[in-house]
Amino acid sequence: MDDLVLSALDRGVLTLTFNRPDRLNAWTDQLGRRYFDLLAEAEKDPAVRAIVVTGAGKGFCAGADFQTLGELRDGSYQGEPDPRPNTFPASVGKPIVAAVNGACAGLGMVHALMCDVVFTAAEAKWTTAFARRGLIAEYGLAWVLPRLAGQQRAMDLLLSGRTFTGTEAYELGLVNRVLPGGELLAAAQDYAADLAAHSSPASMAVIKRQVWGDWELTLEQSARNATHEMLASFGRPDFAEGVASFLERRPPAFPSL
Repeated sequence: MDDLVLSALDRGVLTLTFNRPDRLNAWTDQLGRRYFDLLAEAEKDPAVRAIVVTGAGKGFCAGADFQTLGELRDGSYQGEPDPRPNTFPASVGKPIVAAVNGACAGLGMVHALMCDVVFTAAEAKWTTAFARRGLIAEYGLAWVLPRLAGQQRAMDLLLSGRTFTGTEAYELGLVNRVLPGGELLAAAQDYAADLAAHSSPASMAVIKRQVWGDWELTLEQSARNATHEMLASFGRPDFAEGVASFLERRPPAFPSL
């Protein structure tokens, strides 16, 4: 099971690669469990400061494996899904950058958009797919899509289940950057390495919690929480180091989480 998601650490960046290329990295219970285990380990590992997620071969993740869907249809499914929700990556305290290299469909699209920053290959094929399989907007996609693309665009993508390119995903506001496929992974890793080198791990963890958590709050509640977090940040070594490195015109040496 370990080879279902490959891992490599460099420059403080852990690159996780979905590794079922013959199936366009279609999601299985085993792949999901391995992915979440690696994320949980990365959160505890002081050597990991940022994470990049991509796919082997021609796909990022083509959604749920059709064998699983077939078993669900005929009632023979006996799998054991991981108890952690598919929103689990959003709760990990380290930044996660998706590098969508190819097919990104259904559950695969959910997992791309559960990352904090998303890069895509221009030619990558995206689709929600659910309506064309007799399914519904799964695992929080009905919550995240309107916030990224707006309600009408989200409705189009969900109701039609149409396929669109990485270039259109960028135009719709779903991704941060669109690149030629050959440049994608290196660009995502360089971006994550810049976070690892120059951004405070403690600050990134709090900011991530704020952004994912504050969507359900009023402006007043969010501002009040930010004041509390800001006062707490004054007492962390990250604040002292951030100011000192700026004044001394040198790279910061922030402590690990």
